[in-house]
Amino acid sequence: MPTIDLHGVPCAYDLTLPVAAAEPLVFLHGWLLSRHYWKPVVEALADRHQCLAYDLRGFGDSTLPDELPADQPGQGYSLAAYAEDLHHLLTALDLSAVWLVGHSLGGSIALWGAAQMSDRVKGVICVNAGGGIYLKEQFEQFRAAGRQIVKLRPKWLKHLPLVDLLFVRAGAVQPLARSWARQRLLDFVAAHPAAALGALLESTTEPEVHRLPQIVAQLDQPTYFIAGDRDPIMEPQYVRHLASFHYLFGDGGENVVEIPNCGHLSMLEQPDLVAAAIQSIVANTSEHPAIAKSVIS
Repeated sequence: MPTIDLHGVPCAYDLTLPVAAAEPLVFLHGWLLSRHYWKPVVEALADRHQCLAYDLRGFGDSTLPDELPADQPGQGYSLAAYAEDLHHLLTALDLSAVWLVGHSLGGSIALWGAAQMSDRVKGVICVNAGGGIYLKEQFEQFRAAGRQIVKLRPKWLKHLPLVDLLFVRAGAVQPLARSWARQRLLDFVAAHPAAALGALLESTTEPEVHRLPQIVAQLDQPTYFIAGDRDPIMEPQYVRHLASFHYLFGDGGENVVEIPNCGHLSMLEQPDLVAAAIQSIVANTSEHPAIAKSVIS
């Protein structure tokens, strides 16, 4: 497992071999997850694109030290801070003209990254990511629940028998394989409390929620959204709302692809359809912006 130092934190990543005359794909995971969930999609695309998947700072194998100096640079957990981490990673790996593919929280980071690196990012694909509408009561409940989730994660939980079964259907329409449920349990427990809580709270403030549509509206790069049609966490209506601020949305949501019979973990529930949509978008965007719809319909 290779790592790159980002502000004193070892960032874990997987990088496939370069592919001539093809844009690299960079995969960002969601909250309390890790780079591993992109493996089925990466395996489907690695023969056509170089693929980078990495663990966000404080998640997966990108572990944080127990004590961080108060003045340590780059240790915030905002979307902008994580986008800055991404900038350092791409620079260190000398990757350019990339497409960012982000799931959930990773989708929001990808949007920020595209805004910060217009010279390095060629396009964005958000998976199960949307929003831009601040509903005060719902967000307060969500943040309170998130605090409890972060607090109640004893390390010994991963050793209890059958606990991983709780993750087989959580957020998913298609039941996940037991191995993926086990991986979700491990990542759930492993996430550093400061990163887990910081990423949640800093990305869900009213100013941050309202800023996301502004960022989408300002992006010059092609930006697409893949939604699970039965996603209980990021419903398609919220995906379409955020997508509507981009110039490619048009009159009928031309930059939105809905995956049928799918929940919040599209890359695990329907990896073949997700990989096909990504490939179609990246390969054909310059010729026909709505070409990805033909993959699903």
